[in-house]
Amino acid sequence: MMAHKILVVDDELEIVKVVRAYLEQSGFRVLASGDGQQALTMFRHEQPDLVILDLNLPSLDGLDVCRTIRRESNTPVIMLTARVEESERLIGLEIGADDYIVKPFSPREVVARVRTVLRRSGVTAEPLSIISAGALKIDPIKHEVHLHDRLVDLTPSEFNILSTLAAQPGRAFSRMELLDAAQGETYEGYERTIDVHIKNLRQKLGDEPRNPTYVLTVYGIGYKFSEAIK
Repeated sequence: MMAHKILVVDDELEIVKVVRAYLEQSGFRVLASGDGQQALTMFRHEQPDLVILDLNLPSLDGLDVCRTIRRESNTPVIMLTARVEESERLIGLEIGADDYIVKPFSPREVVARVRTVLRRSGVTAEPLSIISAGALKIDPIKHEVHLHDRLVDLTPSEFNILSTLAAQPGRAFSRMELLDAAQGETYEGYERTIDVHIKNLRQKLGDEPRNPTYVLTVYGIGYKFSEAIK
């Protein structure tokens, strides 16, 4: 089996050096860039399996790079930042980042997060049967969602949350349970990120926030998938 290819984008050479060393020791192939525009060129040419992306970059900042990557593909993105404000993390998640790591960090944590995001981006942990709910079809083998025969472009986290909810219509899931489904492991204090993912999911499914068809709010608990859809 070919090793996963990881693109590390950070203008701090020492961080790139350390992260590269730990990833390569763990069996990954590593590409590196310290410039946002160059990173996009490498991304398009090399087609990595995952991108580790710093927010503060020369020529093109990390948020713009992430937006472009998300417009062009569903490749998982883990953002690195020295900013600790929750609003900054939520902005990254809203534009399609799959995870967030705040500097300073342990290189072992980066490797663990990479493995988790890659695992949840694959299909091995998903049930093999297609989930149907009216015009909505969730195919875990192809990792695709269709609505009225139109492909819905979801991030890996969004796909895993929707699959978890739709597999058990009517069951109320807490935000922490959905965070676990999305990320493979729970991170205390990040429960609000689920609200961002749900907001994005509803938008992509055409759900009205105040009167959704598919993903319903269970006040005081979390969310559930509607039982009314046949």
